[in-house]
Amino acid sequence: MPFRRSCLIIGSRRSGKTTLLKHRYPDWPYATLDDLDYLDWAKRDPKGLISHLGDKAIIDEIQRLPMLTIAVKYAVDNEKARFLMTGSSTLGLLDAAADSLAGRIDIISLPTACWGEELGGPTHSFFSDQAPPLQIKEALRSLSGAMTYGQFPEVLIQKKDSDKHEVLVNYRNTYFTRDLMQLSNIENLDGLLAVLQHLARSMGSHLEVSNFAREAGISHPTTKKYLNALQQAQLTFKLYGYQFGPAKRYIKAAKTYFADIGIIHSLNARIGTGQLFENFVLAEFEKRRKLGMIKTDQFFYYKSAGGNEIDLVFEVDNTVHAIEIKSTKRPAPRDLHNLKKFSDSLNRPVRRYLIYMGEKYRTTEDIRLIPAAALFRGQ
Repeated sequence: MPFRRSCLIIGSRRSGKTTLLKHRYPDWPYATLDDLDYLDWAKRDPKGLISHLGDKAIIDEIQRLPMLTIAVKYAVDNEKARFLMTGSSTLGLLDAAADSLAGRIDIISLPTACWGEELGGPTHSFFSDQAPPLQIKEALRSLSGAMTYGQFPEVLIQKKDSDKHEVLVNYRNTYFTRDLMQLSNIENLDGLLAVLQHLARSMGSHLEVSNFAREAGISHPTTKKYLNALQQAQLTFKLYGYQFGPAKRYIKAAKTYFADIGIIHSLNARIGTGQLFENFVLAEFEKRRKLGMIKTDQFFYYKSAGGNEIDLVFEVDNTVHAIEIKSTKRPAPRDLHNLKKFSDSLNRPVRRYLIYMGEKYRTTEDIRLIPAAALFRGQ
């Protein structure tokens, strides 16, 4: 689908934003603020740069100078110009864009590729269809690699595992750390790496900033700054605690996950299969939410007063979806316990799912068991 008006595409570094725009609009003028000459020009004479680009252009990495959006606004309003912009960090950018371009542009999130996307478009709906049996088997054969190296486009085109590893290590040394430090005015590389390592080890736990600060050996305010920078750079995302009253939903401590499983591999972090599987599945759902395949504004987790947890909760059309994620091929009755308890506590329609590592669909006590392999080319 073509972009029908000016837009800002948000996504992590190397998620394919530039490739997408250049492929769709190969004849449009192109400028990137990663180029120091363009960046200097934008700082000195923003209106002149925009005028030079003409009535339609691609502007890459505009987060390096958010105030450039003021010149873009003038051209959009007064010269009927169209600009397709990308940003790999929302730090300061969305505020500037909201002030300058409210109602004039579309803001689109572009995550890394969904699992199996490089093979073609979606073949089925994850929640309402059953994936073809042969496709489930194909997905299970590729699951280990997907959970190891993730879905960055440049990783997917590599044939050898060693080459995939090398790409991710390079990303860690550039885009995940030093580039982020420059954008967010972070000075302590060791502190940032320590925060990333602790995030990986504590994945699925409640985010207590004091624990991160202690583990990383940096102050509480600095730790908050680093965690916020990671989220703004689209490298992580949060799940907040779900409560039955909307005003209470953000009270509970958040959980933080990595936006792509390849980031974890780049850190050489030693984590359990259960944690890795949980992050992989949640990241695949978050991609689909950002792309509009799952029509909800926010994902949550749930924890009862008695300590029973549900990994993922969201609402679509006044129906609550509750999902448990289990890294087992043979779910036991105890794996369904929390889903049963959660349903009993609501007076609203609830659809309950358990996602697991096997290959069969089945329904047990109104709980739908779905293979994680159904995420492969699913929407």
